[in-house]
This record gives sequence, C-alpha cells and structure tokens, in this order.
Amino acid sequence: MAAGNLSPRQKMINLMYLIFIAMLALNMSKEVLSAFGLMNEKLTESNVAASERNTAFMAGLEQQAIDQPAKYEPLKDKASQIHTLATTFDSYLEDLKGKMTAKIDDPTDYEIMDKGDYLDEHFFKGDKLKPDGEEFMNQLAAFRDGVAEILANNPGMETVVADVQKKFKTDPVKRGAGTVDWLEHHYKGFPLVASLTKMTQLQADIKTTESEVLSNMLKGTLTSEVSMTNYTTLMETSKSAYFNGEEFDGEIVLGRKDATTKPNRVELTLDGRKLTENQYTIEDGKVKLKVNAGAAGEHKIEGKLIFAQDGKDIEVPVSQSFATVPKPNAATISADKMNVVYRGVKNPMTISFAGVSDNKISASAQGLTKVGTSKYIMDATRIQGREVTINVTGTLPDGQKVSDRASFRIKDLPKPTGTLRGEDGALKMQRQSLEISTIGAKFDDFDFELPLRVTGFKFKVPGQPTIDVNGNKLDSRAKSALRKAKRGSGVQIFDIEAKASGVSVILKKVSPVFIELTN
Repeated sequence: MAAGNLSPRQKMINLMYLIFIAMLALNMSKEVLSAFGLMNEKLTESNVAASERNTAFMAGLEQQAIDQPAKYEPLKDKASQIHTLATTFDSYLEDLKGKMTAKIDDPTDYEIMDKGDYLDEHFFKGDKLKPDGEEFMNQLAAFRDGVAEILANNPGMETVVADVQKKFKTDPVKRGAGTVDWLEHHYKGFPLVASLTKMTQLQADIKTTESEVLSNMLKGTLTSEVSMTNYTTLMETSKSAYFNGEEFDGEIVLGRKDATTKPNRVELTLDGRKLTENQYTIEDGKVKLKVNAGAAGEHKIEGKLIFAQDGKDIEVPVSQSFATVPKPNAATISADKMNVVYRGVKNPMTISFAGVSDNKISASAQGLTKVGTSKYIMDATRIQGREVTINVTGTLPDGQKVSDRASFRIKDLPKPTGTLRGEDGALKMQRQSLEISTIGAKFDDFDFELPLRVTGFKFKVPGQPTIDVNGNKLDSRAKSALRKAKRGSGVQIFDIEAKASGVSVILKKVSPVFIELTN
C-alpha cells in the first residue's frame, strides 16, 4: 500500500485501513481474554463437583473403616494423608488467586485482565525467583512428591503415581534452542486471566489425583461374610418395579443354596406359556432360566418345583415376576445454562416422562405444538418477554398424576455476517474476480440451518458515489465504478439486505465486507 508516490487522499485511506486492521486485532485480543475467563468458570464449576465427589468418597471410606477397621483402616490413613496434601495445595492456590484479583472491582470482567504485572512482580526478580516464586514451586513439589511417597510400593497405584509425576512435572521447558525454568515458561508475561485459568486447571489436576487415589483404594467387590455359607439372601417384593417416592415393601429372606438339593421335576410357565427343558437348567440347586426377556412390561413366572420326599411329591409353589424396560439408546444430557429457544424459527423439542408412555403425557406452553411421539415444535415468535415455561403432566399406570416444568430463555436470531465468495471480513481480491463474485450472508456458529438470500446491497468505491444494487452481484453501474478504483483501494459492500426462508422476524443488520483491490 505504500509503493510509489501516493496522493494525500490515498495516504489517508491507507491509514484508515491500517487503523481498521488494528481494531480487528484489538477485538480478537478481547475475545481471547473472555474465552480464558469462560474456561476458568467452567473449570471452577467442575472443581466444585469434584470436591463433592471426593468428600463423598472419604465419607464412605471412613464408614467402612468403622465397620471393618482391620481391612479398611490402613487405606483410610493413606487417603487422609492424600486429602491433607490436596487440601493444603488447593487452599494455597485459591488464596493466591484471591490476591491476584484483589484489586479488580468486577472479577468477571475478563477483558481488563490483560496484564501480567502481579505474578511478574510476585514471582520474579529479573531471571531469579523471589521467595514467593520459590514458595509456589515448593508447594507444587510437596504435593507431587508427597503423593508419590505415600503410594510408593502400593500395588495397583503405579499408574496413579506416574500420572501425578507427569501432571506436576516442573523440569525446565525447551524453548527455541535453549530451555527456560518451568515457572517462567508458564506464568511470566502472561495475561492475568490466563494465569488464573492455569491455576484453576492445577486445582482440577489436584482433585482428579485425589479422586483416582480414592477410587483405586475402593476398587474391587465387597464380599458378604456370613457364617451360614449354604444360605444366601433373597428379596421378595409385591411388584417388580417401583416409582420414585413410593414405599418399598421388599422383604429380605434367607434362601438355602445346596448343590445336592435338586427338584425332580420342574413345571413353570412364563406369562402363561409353559417352559420347555431347553429354556432352563439346574445348577448348584438353582433353576437357571434361559428365556428371552420379552417386550417391555412386567412378566410373570409361575408354577412349581417338585421334590421327592419319603416316596411322595412335595410341591414348592413359584410365583415371581420381573420387569423388562426398553433398552436405552439415548442419554439425557443438558447444559444447565443453555436452555434457549429462538424467535422466528421452529425450535424442535423432545418431551418425555421416564416410566410414562407418550399417550399419557401432556405438555403445554404458549407456542408449543406436538408433531409426533415425544416430538414437539416451539414457536416463540409471538411470545412477549424473554422466557417461556413448559409444563408437563404424566399419568402413571395406577392413575397417579406426576408433573414437572422447565423454563427456556428466548433469544433473537444472531446478527448475520456478510460474505463474498463465502468469505467474510476484510479480503484482498482482483477487481475482475470482484466483478463476478456473489455477495452472500450467513449465521456464524448457529444451531439452525437457515440459508440466507441476499436481495440487495450498497457498493462504495473511494472517490465514487455510493451505488444501490439489487440482487447479489455487482450490476453495470457498480462494475463501472469499480473500474475507476485504483490498485490498493478499499472497496466496501455494506447495508446488505438478506432474507431467510420460513423466518417470520426481521433479521438484524448484516455486517459489511471490505475488499482491498490487488490490481
């Protein structure tokens, strides 16, 4: 852009273009800072959940140590030592993070956390570490080496020890042709929000390590130790399945297990159909069934086992049931803060009630329409306000009513982005290519497939009047103005008019496209 003798006007245009590029870079920097902040929030939420899981693990291990001290007390002691190391290091990091943001009024304003002055002054003095920097390294090493020492020579913990040593490794890091200290490589000169996120990740690694240790300690099957080894416990219930909130009326009884006690004859039916000999076997005194689980619902096994005793047949009645449920083929996964529907489009929804058939479910909300089994469409176009609540009612087989509700935020369609040959933003292009290129628009990173059709736009060449163009390509007037533009000129396509099929709301203003002519 600086080649040759340029007129003052052209120099001004070039300067404005450079300012525009600088503004784009500044905005991208802010977006990166915000991205680090959001990542830090997600890690923090995950850490809270991990802490709760680890606390539950410790409580379970402590109870087992009370119940069976000889077996679980040594494990509990090691787990307590690991927990102490983890809590000490985690608390140190949390305190340090608090100091890092102490002078920031809004801890969620990540775009202002672009400086690294605090840690640079807190940890480093030139190429040397300050006492606070050495303290950080000592805390990290104390956790890493402490865990490795506690778990040393502990069968089954080899992979955990190796993982801890890898995650908390502080060897010098290769950079270019040389190496730099680990602390300098990770924290010197970085924006404050980036360092906060790294420390939150360290906390996540601490909690993951503690969780892995606890889960390995509790791994295995707990065997029941009863004195009457020929007996086992059985559960007798009035029905095969219960709903949440119902009273469970199960009865635990002892059943005799003896390989020498076998029925002489088996007469059983499944849902009224007689079982044949190839549908069951007798193993260790048990009648082992080999039947298809059948369709979803409750199934009855009835009949009798017949034993010979003192020359007589003794009949033992059988009346049991089991329930078959549909095999799950989809998980229910939701992002707690992403319950959103959009105005102007048909939002597909799936609504169901666990344990209730679709024809026994009623869902209601303004704009909600049922279109199939468990399938609904939400049209929020005419809903006033920024939220809609869906109420769901189900009828259980016994006639009992159950209900639930969920609220969704209502958002407008995002701002479309102008494109040229499918590209957006600031482009470089030959004028011949621009003459035949198609102007378009698109929604960036939007969940719905909504193709946009451009119906018109404004075209501006430096030094030429703005031209209104109908359609999605340059017309003869625009091409004529384009031919008068100089090499390096900045051409603008703006006020792009776009429409989307089936969308009943007015779209937001489409962002412009800037083109630098290369010939």
